[in-house]
Amino acid sequence: MRVVVGAMASAQGLICLSNGGSRTGELFACFALAVSGTCLLIGFLTPVVSTVIAIATLANALSWFPMTAENRLVGKAASLELAVMAVAIALLGPGVFSLDARLFGRHEIVIPPASHTPRS
Repeated sequence: MRVVVGAMASAQGLICLSNGGSRTGELFACFALAVSGTCLLIGFLTPVVSTVIAIATLANALSWFPMTAENRLVGKAASLELAVMAVAIALLGPGVFSLDARLFGRHEIVIPPASHTPRS
């Protein structure tokens, strides 16, 4: 899921940048989307960049910074779906095959067994 969201975010950002925006906010959103998508592809700072992707695509879906690319990748429904998946990635974490796992190690939560039996 991380690779798909990263590729879609990078594609949306690059398509928007290639069409050339007229407003500073639009260019910033496109650039942030392209860079964050690339970082998400390699799994670098996954919770941070997936949050940036969620905000940028949610801004596109709500037309805060409408992106001018004319294709299906930048539609409102596609942006809303991408925002939901980016939030899911932020909550799930980077995964085993990521740069974050190599840099910071895998985190495993160990739940100890209950010390007493529950009453019924």
